[in-house]
Amino acid sequence: MKKIIALIVAMLFVFAVASVSIAAEAKKAEPAKKEAAPAKEKKAKVVQVTGEIAAVDAAAKTITVKGKKGDVVIGVDDKTLKDVKAGDKVTVKYSSADGKNTAKKVTKAKAKAEKKAEKKAEPAKKTEPAKKPAAGY
Repeated sequence: MKKIIALIVAMLFVFAVASVSIAAEAKKAEPAKKEAAPAKEKKAKVVQVTGEIAAVDAAAKTITVKGKKGDVVIGVDDKTLKDVKAGDKVTVKYSSADGKNTAKKVTKAKAKAEKKAEKKAEPAKKTEPAKKPAAGY
């Protein structure tokens, strides 16, 4: 009987040591998973700058915008690169990732002369009221 009790106690001791070591290994693996997850969750913040285009670099596919807080160099696509030139007033929404700014949307501001021309053209677009039919119809 003493041998059976000693055998059971020895087996319980082995299981206890094994479960502690397995738990320790699992605990070490969890922080590695937690560190990898936040990197995927981070989203690039979209920022907006309004100003005049100071420079257009076709080779690097970038534009430099003079904003209120200073010059901002922003990467753009080929279509946008063709549509803008130095001196244009623009509003650019961009995101920063790995130290590079990438344009999401570039909107050219209309010149004052264009705005005035549009305002003058709008009243001309109004249609005349329909003529009343002659009496007796």
